[in-house]
Amino acid sequence: MADFDLQRSREQTAREQAGVTRISRATAWLLTLTLLLLIGLVTVSQHIHDWRAALRGERTTWLPQSLEIFQAVPLAIDVFRTSDQAFFSRVLAANRLLLQEMGSFEDDLEDASILGQIVRPGMQTALVHLGVGNEQAYIGRDGWLFYRPGLDYLTGPGFLEPRQLARRAAAGNEWQPAPQPDPRKALIDLHRQLQARDIELVIMPTPVKPMAHPEMFAAGLSATTPLNNPSFAAFLRDLNQAGILVFDPLPGLMQAKAETGRPQFLATDTHWRPEAMQRAAQELGNFLHQHDLLPQQQAPAGFRTRPAEIAHIGDIANMLELPRNSPLFPPETVPLQQVLDAQDNFWRPDPEADVLLLGDSFTNIFALEPMGWGESAGLAEHLSLALQRPVDRIARNDHGAFATREILARELARGRDRLEGKRVVIHQFAARELAVGDWKLIDLELGEPLPSLFFQPEPDQPLEVRAVVAAASPVPRPGSVPYADHILSLHLVDLEHDGALLADPQAVVYTWGMRDNVWTPAARLRPGDEVTIRLRAWGDVADAYDGINRSELDDFALQLEEPTWGEFLNDADQPV
Repeated sequence: MADFDLQRSREQTAREQAGVTRISRATAWLLTLTLLLLIGLVTVSQHIHDWRAALRGERTTWLPQSLEIFQAVPLAIDVFRTSDQAFFSRVLAANRLLLQEMGSFEDDLEDASILGQIVRPGMQTALVHLGVGNEQAYIGRDGWLFYRPGLDYLTGPGFLEPRQLARRAAAGNEWQPAPQPDPRKALIDLHRQLQARDIELVIMPTPVKPMAHPEMFAAGLSATTPLNNPSFAAFLRDLNQAGILVFDPLPGLMQAKAETGRPQFLATDTHWRPEAMQRAAQELGNFLHQHDLLPQQQAPAGFRTRPAEIAHIGDIANMLELPRNSPLFPPETVPLQQVLDAQDNFWRPDPEADVLLLGDSFTNIFALEPMGWGESAGLAEHLSLALQRPVDRIARNDHGAFATREILARELARGRDRLEGKRVVIHQFAARELAVGDWKLIDLELGEPLPSLFFQPEPDQPLEVRAVVAAASPVPRPGSVPYADHILSLHLVDLEHDGALLADPQAVVYTWGMRDNVWTPAARLRPGDEVTIRLRAWGDVADAYDGINRSELDDFALQLEEPTWGEFLNDADQPV
């Protein structure tokens, strides 16, 4: 009984001490005013920063960013009033728009916070010294960095497990539909459509860094045993049963690693080194020949190489958002073999070629100059070199599960038969897409060319116009994706030149939304904003910019229109 009374006395004493905190009135006022002052200073400093940005032309509105969310209210009302759907459907449509705008608003606040811009680089530097990365970039060994989705692909559940497929299929929300999670359905459907045109499909799931170099992430992992997702073997089996050819570069990379003792991937980037990519291209060419997929060519095309060297900072290092010129992850220097044609010009894709490569950033790396790793030395170039024949290429840095199939489908729907004369289509994508990609089914139907009422500038004849933004595609938050540049799509209406309305008063415009991990003013454009923009024919810049990660407008009819390239005053000096 004495012990029970002692315990109750201690609990009672603790409750009394914790439940009663005595603070003098002066101290309470001081703490309250200090808190309010800090909140006020952050708010006022952010507003001043926003107003100064508007003065410099970096923002399209004088409203402080904290109030920009109210601009979505009239947009939602307009959706409700103009829709011809039933009342409840109109309410849902307006609510869906508000939810989408609220999500974009939260991302904008996080990115544009002046306090965050000041504090994040220093804090991230301290965390790196402690061996900690961030939500996208993980710190490995000896200065190596790893992209989180690549590690999630290896450590997560099998991407073909029924529970995992069901979970992803139910992962949508009000403003974004759920993905189609099963890659087998999309690839078998693609195979069926190509077979109807006597075209062979070759799948090329490209390994991500931790699959080939697990030892650079954790010391206890084997340097000789490659890793993969538990479902990969079943994936290969099912494609083989469907008659689909699969070229897996991973065994060749592991063999090269064992023979040379050299890394196959860049230390601070998500992508492979040029030597590994060149070997994969040569083995892919041998694979096509071994399966007798291409007719004999009369004479070699005359492709040859020229050595070059490039130094750049990896995309994962950029995702850490360290201070500029931080010495923690210096530029990495690699040798390139640039591919030249018989006239000593840089290699270019040939739409008339009988091989079409659909690829993602593993195709574009060393080929797309804005990525920072050189040009004319990528996968398509070296496949042409290995085959000594032209190759056609459609490549987009992100969304390898569907982006290039969508581009191909849009070209066909416009009446441009990009598949005419093709014997082989190679679908290259990062292996992590098997677990996280949207494997939507896409019809490759050839349409009829239709007359367009959308403005098109003449080649090499840019035109400056005033216009109103009718719609804008989203731009990812800087540091949230492994690509420093991004192109957004705009639907512009009421196009005027010299005060007169154009005969075709609307246009679909591609323009920079993010450069070097910094949003451009265009990234914050919203419907109703008025802009002055210089429009150029998309063909003037397509070779340089078509592979850059890009977001499209939601309206599929707008996606079928021929785009133009837009340059705002602060973009006009960007090189093409």
